[in-house]
Amino acid sequence: MIAEIEKEILLMNSDNYFKSLLEIIESVPGRKRTISIETQERDKNFRDVLMHLYEWHGMLERWYREGMDGDIPFMPAPGYKWSTIQLLNIRIWENYQDVPLTHAIKKLKLSHGRVMSLIKSHTNEEIMTKKYYKWTKTSNLYSYFAANTSNHYIWAIKRCEVIAKSI
Repeated sequence: MIAEIEKEILLMNSDNYFKSLLEIIESVPGRKRTISIETQERDKNFRDVLMHLYEWHGMLERWYREGMDGDIPFMPAPGYKWSTIQLLNIRIWENYQDVPLTHAIKKLKLSHGRVMSLIKSHTNEEIMTKKYYKWTKTSNLYSYFAANTSNHYIWAIKRCEVIAKSI
């Protein structure tokens, strides 16, 4: 029963936080939404935040696909280790500097939908049981899904609130 609740809470929180994130962006007048703020932080505008989330959705989808095919996926990305995650995030930032905000929003909505479908496609037991899948090692699918949806969206909301207030 607890596992059933956890899956439903994950889905609900992920959708609610995702909607909140988009509402923050929509609260800023359209002509100002692409403004970059002066900051030492990596993400200086809404597009930067959204493309960061989008790329991490893509990595999750790759891990999932490779893992479900029986492979052990390279995490977080080829050429990077968890200890070099800041370098990976900078590379992500650099790769999306030419993407318009409208495209970033569309891309993120699509990737969010795909990840939510992955979550929904699993039973509660599959999501919550540690070591259920070999590729998740000592963890469970829940930890991967939560890290790349609800938990990541909380970070994005905080970052976008700072950007919105600074514009």
